[in-house]
Parts: sequence; structure tokens; C-alpha cells
Amino acid sequence: MPHVTVQLYAGRSDQDKARLAEAVTQALVDALGSKPDSISVGVEDVTPEDWMGKVYEPEIVAKQDLLFKRPGYGPLK
Repeated sequence: MPHVTVQLYAGRSDQDKARLAEAVTQALVDALGSKPDSISVGVEDVTPEDWMGKVYEPEIVAKQDLLFKRPGYGPLK
């Protein structure tokens, strides 16, 4: 029962977010053999000025032991 939340800069259309959710769903089906009906995907808009405080510090730096792909920016690059 994978659930994925994607946090990204605000401004993408609902159509873009739907395509992203479809691609993430397919990636989970391909990589893990999950059934599409068991997968949920959320998309959270974050303003660029809020990124470091709302995403980078609490989700990336504070949970770096859970990262399997590090960002190419900031202290963890």
C-alpha cells in the first residue's frame, strides 16, 4: 500500500499533477510490483520562499538517513 507525497514548487497545473501522479504510480508498479489500486499519490505545492523551511530542513536534512536519492543543491549535495 504505497503512499507518496510529492512536494514541489507551486504553479503546476492540475493536468501536470495528474500526469505526475500517473508516472509515480507506474514507477511503483514497475519497481515494486504494486497494484495500481493500492497506490495513492498526493501533490503539495510549496512556494519557493518556503522551500528551505518547509521541505529542505524538515524533510530532507532531518530525514537524510531515509534518502536514497540526495538533492543536487544545498548542504547535502
